[in-house]
Amino acid sequence: MPSSPATPVTVLGLGPMGQALAAAFLAAGHPTTVWNRSPGRAADLVERGAVEADSAARAIEASPLVVVCVLDYDAVHAIVGPHADSLAGRTLVNLTADTPDRARATAEWAAAHGIDYLDGAIMVPTYLIGGPSAVVLHSGPKDVYERHRATLEALGGTSVHLGEDPGRAAAHDVALLDVFWTAMSGIVHAFALGTAEGIAPEALAPYAKGISNLLPDIIDEYAQQIGDGEFPPEGSNLRSAATGMAHIVEATKARGLDASVISAAHDLARRGLDAGHGDDSFARTVEAVRGTVRS
Repeated sequence: MPSSPATPVTVLGLGPMGQALAAAFLAAGHPTTVWNRSPGRAADLVERGAVEADSAARAIEASPLVVVCVLDYDAVHAIVGPHADSLAGRTLVNLTADTPDRARATAEWAAAHGIDYLDGAIMVPTYLIGGPSAVVLHSGPKDVYERHRATLEALGGTSVHLGEDPGRAAAHDVALLDVFWTAMSGIVHAFALGTAEGIAPEALAPYAKGISNLLPDIIDEYAQQIGDGEFPPEGSNLRSAATGMAHIVEATKARGLDASVISAAHDLARRGLDAGHGDDSFARTVEAVRGTVRS
């Protein structure tokens, strides 16, 4: 029995991630139409078999499944807003990063125009798209996701539906990127501080990797503590953490470096200490983040 033909897909936006998405759909055998606001980005994809539309309207009309991946939701609405009538009856999958509330507002806009809508978050860099390590999160109507699941799985790795709330994927995205960018800021700051003390970045790097290897167990431990609302110190308490952070702030300022990031973290710890939680774990600072510090 012959297999059913692959679903045609349109990709709007040909930045690095949009190009990676289109390439993955092409590699999986999906007829792929592409469009970008500025010309000149589709040549490689066309060589692989993509069709470059000369307008967003024609790109949308080419496929029942339209994927948009651009800078932010302002750009999304600038592109698809004028073409709501063409999108009616089609599925729009928005893989653009933005906030959960804006995802929900975009879902409401889509519903008002008869557009099936899924919001998504891509949790890997471009070079992993289409491969086994790709992770793409989706949220929105379950039936819409199931209808297009096989096509979306062409993006590789793990494709997950997180629930009906269209903001759920974006909520995961901002929370997980909070981990990433806070850590990246710490890495850059550590290299700056180390260099100021005469330590070459490549000499510090192996030890920095050792620190990062501690994080998986700490993530599990803190998730449990914050979920339970109980904060046993488990070998290191908030008082000790705050003292160590104060040393970093002092050393940073002594070398004339910017101490804003570590000072902000130290402030959270100090608020926990001021509330009398010095014997609890650092996870207790979640209350300072929430603005609910209590004695």
